[in-house]
Amino acid sequence: QVELVESGGGLVQPGGSLRLSCAASRSISSFNTMGWYRQAPGKERELVAAMSGSGSTNYADSVKGRFTISRDSAKNTMYLQMNSLQPEDTAAYYCNTKWFGVDYWGKGTLVTVSS
Repeated sequence: QVELVESGGGLVQPGGSLRLSCAASRSISSFNTMGWYRQAPGKERELVAAMSGSGSTNYADSVKGRFTISRDSAKNTMYLQMNSLQPEDTAAYYCNTKWFGVDYWGKGTLVTVSS
């Protein structure tokens, strides 16, 4: 079993920044890939950013150059630094990993970008 707990969401003005955290109940070094997804009201969940066990990353086109995924293995925590936030970034953000073929999700943290 893996428990993932997100934090760091909130209300921010356009152009602002937030850093999301995802704390895992197991060593993240044992995960092949970890990722951040988001789901806006009325829309499907979409991949925002992912990081492989080797450290390679990929991003959705809509966030390239603005968001950065990172991890701290010593803290078993993954991060998403979000800069230059825009209203269209408003969504619930979820942490995900797959461990022994099973998908695990956190409960999400809400990000609202509004003036």
